[in-house]
Amino acid sequence: MDPNTFPTKGNLIRSKNSLTLSRQGYELMDKKRNILIREMMQMSDQAESIQSKIDVTFREAYAALQEANIDMGISNVEKLAGSIPVDNSIQIKLRSIMGVEIPVVESIKASTSPTYAFYRTKESLDKARFAFTKVRDLTIELSAIESATYRLATNIKKTQKRANALQNITIPYYQTLVKDITNSLEEKEREEFTRLKVIKRRKQNK
Repeated sequence: MDPNTFPTKGNLIRSKNSLTLSRQGYELMDKKRNILIREMMQMSDQAESIQSKIDVTFREAYAALQEANIDMGISNVEKLAGSIPVDNSIQIKLRSIMGVEIPVVESIKASTSPTYAFYRTKESLDKARFAFTKVRDLTIELSAIESATYRLATNIKKTQKRANALQNITIPYYQTLVKDITNSLEEKEREEFTRLKVIKRRKQNK
């Protein structure tokens, strides 16, 4: 038998303290869960909006690229595309939401100035470059939101499990323990009170 369940005043105090801490822990878990759910729903709405923009911009970009290929020839467009430098400006940082580390992607906006000469190109290529640059920026933003949403969803499940464990196991356990110890102590007090009354009556009868 667990010594902490013995009907003593010390165990009663400890059980009451554990019950109070368990209730506070559940309230914190419930609050954290609600905040994370609200944050995730907001991010889901943002992701849906950005995805719609990407779909539209991709169609515009490929249409412009197809037009540029027709105007200038595919080989010429490929050569000019090779002049675009590799982008190394993307950085990933973290911010915390209720203890959950959320990625924040930072990137220097691509230059609006082309890396090729205007006299060698057509307007359709400029439109394609501009559209694909916009797709790049939107994709970076979307990737950060989707990663954050996944982390939030994972932590919401963990928080839900902890909250359920506190609500359905830990709190009922300490509630029962406090009640049992209290009843046992009260029963002992009644027995002691009765015993003292009997002793007192016997002394008076002598």
